[in-house]
Amino acid sequence: MPSNEEFTAYFRNQPLMAILRGLGESKSLALAEQAWDLGIGLVELPIQTDEDLRALRAVAAAGKMRGHLVGAGTVVTPEHVDQAKAAGASFTVSPGLDLTVVEASSKAGMPSLPGVATASEVQLALSSGLTWMKAFPSALLGPGWFKAMAGPFPQARFVATGGMDSANATQFLAAGAQVVAVGSALEDPKQLPRLADIVSG
Repeated sequence: MPSNEEFTAYFRNQPLMAILRGLGESKSLALAEQAWDLGIGLVELPIQTDEDLRALRAVAAAGKMRGHLVGAGTVVTPEHVDQAKAAGASFTVSPGLDLTVVEASSKAGMPSLPGVATASEVQLALSSGLTWMKAFPSALLGPGWFKAMAGPFPQARFVATGGMDSANATQFLAAGAQVVAVGSALEDPKQLPRLADIVSG
């Protein structure tokens, strides 16, 4: 049975994760460096094109030099798992819960963070050995979703993803999300000081 308990160590003292989607190699590198400088240790690059894979390779190599882990996102097939591994990813993230992808990622040595949005999916993930999940799309689910899930599933750990920024991150963290994943917020200079405040606690 696969496990993704590694995320407990990965996300220790890390309330934010960065998602760099479709930005190309140079911009992804620049924003990854910015995230690391802010204190955001984990970066995810969704892989949907060849350019995305080139960006992942570059950011993963840069992260390794600085001691940071870089993951591959939008991993929805075992083939994506293979591509992520070859590009240097340390973990995979998926929009939904597909145990075939979870198993392939685990076998490749990369913990998988599957997406969930319902109690049934959370229950299935937990019964499959997964304690960490990506709650997606969090902005639509709302903070109340996290409070509701904590009742029947106190052992579940959630990364709030989708529509997150410096304005609502603390609200979702307070509602029970362990981590909030931000994307475009990193491109907004006005949000950077607030993101730094969240990281520093």
